[in-house]
Order: sequence, then C-alpha cells, then structure tokens
Amino acid sequence: MLQVPRRTGLSGPTLVRLLARLADADAPAPASSLSSQLSQWLGWADAIALSSALKAQVPAMPPPASGGGGTEAQQCARVRARLADAIAEDAAPAGRRRGPARPSALPDPVDAQVDYAVHRQRYLTLQQTMETSIGSLRGGLRAALSAGTPAMAKLAMVDAVMERVLGMREQSLLGAVPSLLEAHFQRLRQAEAAALEAQAQAQGQPAAVHAGAWLGVFRKDMQSVLLAELEIRWQPVEGLLAALQDS
Repeated sequence: MLQVPRRTGLSGPTLVRLLARLADADAPAPASSLSSQLSQWLGWADAIALSSALKAQVPAMPPPASGGGGTEAQQCARVRARLADAIAEDAAPAGRRRGPARPSALPDPVDAQVDYAVHRQRYLTLQQTMETSIGSLRGGLRAALSAGTPAMAKLAMVDAVMERVLGMREQSLLGAVPSLLEAHFQRLRQAEAAALEAQAQAQGQPAAVHAGAWLGVFRKDMQSVLLAELEIRWQPVEGLLAALQDS
C-alpha cells in the first residue's frame, strides 16, 4: 500500500498540517505574532480604510425581519453542502463521476497515465467555485447585518474592508497549493514504479502493489486538502453568521 510519511507535533490549521505531511516537511513556527504579520500585509491606504470603518458612526436601524439569521443559516448550509459535494465528486475516478457510489477498484488505465496538469486545472476550478460562492454568500450576510444594530452594521463594514485588503494575499497563498500537490503527485507515481520494478525482480513473490493504485491515493489526499481549504475559506462566513444569530 502506498503511503507518505506522517510527521507528528505539528500544530495550526488542518490545511497547514496536511500540506506539511504530504510534503514530508516540518511546519516552522511563525516568526512573529498574527497581529504583527497582519500589520505587514496592510498598506497605509488599507490601514486608513480599516480605521475609518472602525470609527464610523452608524445610525440605528430597526431590527431585521429575517428571524435572527435562520434563513441565512439555511442558505449557508446549502452552499457548504454543494461545495463539499463538488469536492467529493471531483475526487472520484473519471468513470464514476455523477453516478451512484461503487466499491473501490483499480483506477482506469487512462486515468493512471494522466498528467498532473489535469488535476491542477481541477483544483483551480474548485478554488474558483469556492471563492465565487463564498464571496456572494459573505456579501449577503453583510447586507443582513447592515440592516441591524449599529454594532452589526459596523461589523459588516469592517468585514468588507478586510475581504478587500486581504483578498489578494489569500489568493496568493492558496494559489500555491496546487504546486505543492504536484510534488506529492510525482512522489507517489515514482514510489509505485519503484515498487513494481522490485516486484518484477522478485520471482515467485505475490503481488503487493497494483499498477495505478497511487492515483487513488493522490485523489484522496487532494480531496482532504480541498476540504481543509474550504474550512479556512469558510471562517469569515461562520463569524458573520454567528453575529447575525446572536443579535
């Protein structure tokens, strides 16, 4: 069975720990605090915009008629379920997508020879889907908050500024994930090739590795990374929804 080394003692978001494990690397401790790093990401114009949002005087508005975020919570649940389903469907072998679940079997021979560019494009497409869906949902939650108390409206203003000033940084960091996965893709393929060659040289030994099995391992790992990325992208939505429900 193909496996990658598992490192212990790592902390931080699931995405960071997964990528460190798949890359067989240690995740170094941050050199500075989160607040210090955040200050380095914000330019002077961004800092002014954030300060203005924090100091803004928002007039009182009548309570929203959405029932404390119940409708928004249902919409959030639907969007997250659709994104998780899209990730799960993408991880399935080509011959089994958009169909009933089947027992695991050997990968399609054509899939076993596929170039990483195909998987890179799938990952980028899912990233774009997450960004678009979550961005639209986040905007809707801000609109609902803006119709509430001054504190809720101010939170919506601050979130809008944070999304704008940190959006490019987020895209840059998460955009590097497909390249990190490519190295894992190549290691798994090379490890299987070496194992098959060793089996061929060992006459009379039962087969322990199936040709193409490495691709199933990679698909599962890529799915785990995508779900971990979804978890990170979803955090602002959870915060806005919690504020709306607690109002």
